[in-house]
Amino acid sequence: MREANSNGYKSGSNLERVLAAGHFAVTGELGPPQSADADHIRQKVGYLKGVVDAVNVTDNQTAVVRMSSLGASAIAVQEGLEPVMQMTCRDRNRLAMQADFLSAHALGVRNMLALSGDHQSFGNHPTAKNVHDLDSVQQLRMLRDLRDEKKFQCGDAIKSHEPRFFIGAAAAPEAHPVEWRPHRLAKKAAAGADFVQTQLVYNLPAFKVYMEEVRKLRVHEKVAILVGVGPLKGPAMAKYMRDFVPGITVPDHVIERISAAADGIPEEEKAERQKAWRAEGLKMCIEMIQELREIEGVAGAHVMAIEWEEAVKPIVEGAGLLPRPVV
Repeated sequence: MREANSNGYKSGSNLERVLAAGHFAVTGELGPPQSADADHIRQKVGYLKGVVDAVNVTDNQTAVVRMSSLGASAIAVQEGLEPVMQMTCRDRNRLAMQADFLSAHALGVRNMLALSGDHQSFGNHPTAKNVHDLDSVQQLRMLRDLRDEKKFQCGDAIKSHEPRFFIGAAAAPEAHPVEWRPHRLAKKAAAGADFVQTQLVYNLPAFKVYMEEVRKLRVHEKVAILVGVGPLKGPAMAKYMRDFVPGITVPDHVIERISAAADGIPEEEKAERQKAWRAEGLKMCIEMIQELREIEGVAGAHVMAIEWEEAVKPIVEGAGLLPRPVV
C-alpha cells in the first residue's frame, strides 16, 4: 500500500478511498470467538469479503473475554478483508494503546475505531479492574497525534514509520441526554475522527431530527457518518433491544411488524415462525438502508448482524449496493 503522505490520503485504506470518492460506504461487524480458533475468523470473513468495504473487529464486546481485536484484525488482513480495529479504553493505559497501534499498523491495519468500552460488570469478569487512563475523545486525539504530529503522548517524536490510520469514532444518536448527542459528535470530530459509526437505529423519525442538528453544526462536512443498521431476528430480540440496550429505541410499530410476520403460523411450528421473522427482519433492514441513503449527511451504513454474518450479503444486495466499488 502506498503511504498516505505521497498519495493525498490520510491512511490509504479502502474505506477511506471509497468515502473520498463519494460512494455510499458499507461496513460490517465481526465478533472474535471466545477461543483461539482462527478458523472461526476465517469463516466469518468468507461471509463478508466482497460484500463490505471494511469490517469492524470488536474488542472484548460486552466485556466478555474473546480473541483480541488486534489478533483477529491481523487474520482478516491475511484473508483479504480490510478491518476496522476497535480499541476500548476500558482495558489499556496509554502505553499499551500506543504499542498496539504501532503493532496494528505493522500488521497491515489501516482503520481504527476509538471506544470507551462496556463496563466490566456486564461481562464474564465483573470484578476486573477497568483502566480508563484515557476516554474515547482523548484516544482520538492520541491517534491524530501519532499520525499527524508524529509524536507519542509523552511528547517524544516518532522518527520514522509513524502509524497512519483512518480514524473512527462511535456515536449514539438516541442516548440520553438526546439534545447533546450532536454536540458530542462535534467534539469527536474536533478531536480527530475522520468517520463515525452510530449505534443501531430503528427509530428513523428520531434519527432525522438528530441529523438536522448535525447539519446545523456542519459536522457532516467534517466526518463521514455511517449509520448502524441491523436485522431483527424476531420480536424477542426487538423487545430486548428496546428494554435493555442503552442508546437504542425500538418503536412499537417495528415490534408489531416483526411480530405479525409469523401470524397464521402455528405456535408449535417454531422453525417456520423463526424463518418468517428473520425474512421480515432482512426486509426491514433493507428498507432502512434505502431510506437512510436519502438523508443529507449520511455517508454509509454500518451493518451489524449480530452473530448472523451470513445475513449481511442479502441485506447489501437487496439494498442495491453490490458490487462494492473498487477505488
